[in-house]
This record gives sequence, C-alpha cells and structure tokens, in this order.
Amino acid sequence: MYIMPDQQIAANLEAAFALHGFAQPSVAILQKASGVSLRTLYKYYPSKEQMIIAALEHRQQRYLAFLTQGAPSLGLDAVTHTFKQLHRWMKESAPNGCMSMQAIAAFPDNQQIAQAVNSHKQAVQQFLGQQSQHPDCAETLFLIHEGIASAWPLMGETIINSAEQLTRILLGPK
Repeated sequence: MYIMPDQQIAANLEAAFALHGFAQPSVAILQKASGVSLRTLYKYYPSKEQMIIAALEHRQQRYLAFLTQGAPSLGLDAVTHTFKQLHRWMKESAPNGCMSMQAIAAFPDNQQIAQAVNSHKQAVQQFLGQQSQHPDCAETLFLIHEGIASAWPLMGETIINSAEQLTRILLGPK
C-alpha cells in the first residue's frame, strides 16, 4: 500500500508533537522528525500551525479507526467497547492526556488550531451518538469520553470503570 507523502509527513509530525509537545519544538526539530527536507515540509505545510493541524487531523483519523477496532454491533456494548479502546489509547498513545487539548493550551489564540480541535471533538461526539444508537445521548457520552481523557493522567485505569458504570446507567434498560 502506497502512503502519500503528506500523510507520512503528518504521521511523523504527530509523533514529534506527542514527544515534544506543541510549544517547544522548533521547525528544525519538526523538519528532522518529518523525514523530509525543509523545502518539502514547507511545500506541504507552510507554517508550524499548519504542521500542528496536519498532525491533529492525522491523529483524529487514527483515533476514530482505533476506537472501532474489534467493536461489537451498535448499542451499549459498542460504547463500553469504545471506552475500553480509549483506555488502551491513553496507555499507549496519550499517557499525558488529550493531544488536541494540549494544542489549544499551547496556542490558545490560534483560530485554525481551535477549529481543527473543535472539528475533532464534534466528530467524536457524533461517533459516540452513532455507536450508542442514541443520538440524543451523544453529548452526555462525549462528556464521559472527555472526562476519561482529562482525568487519565491523574486517575489512570480507575476512571474507565466509572465511565462504564455511567454508560450503563445512561444506556441500559430503563
């Protein structure tokens, strides 16, 4: 399978930002991590902000695909599976919390980054509504999801059990 150069660069940038954060790495560090020349990097992503957005968009695609791996059919089981996958994601890919929120914290006044993060959060909320088969509960499920991601660095795995209990109360038999 052929991977487009921009996709590979975005994947490498995602890894660099996950390792170094958003405020610290210089373009020189990002160029080295991208695996391409500075000219090629700027051809695809003409500013550090565009590099951040590319990394966030790449991560979103990876994240949503990861959440659906091995998912059962839709409904309560699909949502609890999503939270179990989120548990794995946090352990393996985001031990310091949500990368999108870290980008906002590093660049609070950047509208393009804020828009990319907002788009990601809306996609996750919509995904949870679809998985649950209860679009009316999408916002509440999203709040649980975000609670996991925010509390993970402090609470770790114990937050998953609480999220599953809340989800069963929300979506279980009435």
